[in-house]
Amino acid sequence: MTEQTQRPSLYQLFKQALRGDVQHDFTKGSIGIAAFLLAVPMVLEMAMESIFAIVDIFFVASLGFEAVAVVGLTEAVLTILYAVAIGLSMGITALIARRIGEGNPQKANQVAGQALWVGMLVSMLVAFVGLVYSQDILRLMGADEKVLAVGADYTLVMLCGSITILYLFLINAIFRGAGDASVAMRSLWLANGLNIVLDPLLIYGIGPFPEMGVTGAAVATTIGRGVGVLYQLYHLRGHASRIKVGLAELKPQLEVMLGLIKVSIGGILQFLIATASWVALVRIVSTYGSAAVAGYTIAIRVVIFTILPAWGLSNAVATLVGQNLGAGKPDRAEQSVWRIARYNLYFMLSVAVVFILFAEFIIGLFTTDPAVIRDGVNCLRFVAYGYGFYGIGMIVVQAFNGAGDTMTPTRINFLCYWMLQIPLAYSLAKYAGLGTNGVFMAITIAESLLAVVGIWYFRRGHWKTKTV
Repeated sequence: MTEQTQRPSLYQLFKQALRGDVQHDFTKGSIGIAAFLLAVPMVLEMAMESIFAIVDIFFVASLGFEAVAVVGLTEAVLTILYAVAIGLSMGITALIARRIGEGNPQKANQVAGQALWVGMLVSMLVAFVGLVYSQDILRLMGADEKVLAVGADYTLVMLCGSITILYLFLINAIFRGAGDASVAMRSLWLANGLNIVLDPLLIYGIGPFPEMGVTGAAVATTIGRGVGVLYQLYHLRGHASRIKVGLAELKPQLEVMLGLIKVSIGGILQFLIATASWVALVRIVSTYGSAAVAGYTIAIRVVIFTILPAWGLSNAVATLVGQNLGAGKPDRAEQSVWRIARYNLYFMLSVAVVFILFAEFIIGLFTTDPAVIRDGVNCLRFVAYGYGFYGIGMIVVQAFNGAGDTMTPTRINFLCYWMLQIPLAYSLAKYAGLGTNGVFMAITIAESLLAVVGIWYFRRGHWKTKTV
């Protein structure tokens, strides 16, 4: 029998990727098959994460642009939490992938157990800040009194329920690092399914449910994520997973926690830099009124809907790079990066064409307000012009993170976001007289430069010698 006839069909691979019932060795055999088995559940996982953003905006939009502005301003603040969660996730994925690649699952289990403690401590701090300062945070972000009246409780619930956000990210990073991407995918399916059902019930007060307005969206999202976390914790006990966390792994081990934080600190700084830039951009846009914030928020939520599946592909790269470096196969790790970068480029260019041609129709699905539509359409088109660069850039940058080299992307982000994007956005908007279009243009320029610089650094190859 030839190698060609032995190779499973695309349907068989797809079914295996979804079920995750066969533990594949990602350091051997076809790179294409390894990438497919990881990418399919990771893309679907990230698509599910992006649906949180789209569903909330879809149901909240009918409450008026003040309610949409609440979601946008709160999301801008939450991006700082996402930065911490994603940064920690990078360290978790890199460490667990290395240990699995080295054939040391016991060490991987220890990292998983200590990651839960780190997530708990961070979420307690965020909940305290939300409980005490939720209204002050909205004011700082430029919310007027109408927005505060509508949305203070939304911000409170989202911040106090931050443990569900952190654990979804961190535990899924554990599964991804181990190559159990299908478990991570199913947890997001469950969380999103509940959110979709509960959103209209709690926002509009359908049937026996209370009418909570925009606050209902926060409650629905937190409940959905909470149930998803319970599903994750069940599988962390070793059910259909390479990782098994018991009482021994949950015993606090300061050395392991500090090691995790040390690897993650670059990733946290990396995304804090990026998200601080995002907060600054929202602040600039807010000077043009709540309608501008609402249009920007809708457009960015639509962008996230496509960016996160692309991040699913980049997460597959992180796992492949980490496990293959652990197995002493740096050349295979590099080949995996370029293979998936090509796939992502095709995907992002296809989405860009749709956004450019149908921007008015897409934004019109969420609002009928002409001012909101105008800014939303402009934002969507400007961002889409750089999608080809983003497609390759996010893959090579995530390859650094998979190798445990989180400081290189941090330096790149500092250059492209703080040194270029923020001052350029302000200058184009205020001094060049472009208004919100100047902000949107700065996003495209900065993200495209980030891709070019990231590719240059990646080709130098220093990431291959990184030890964690």
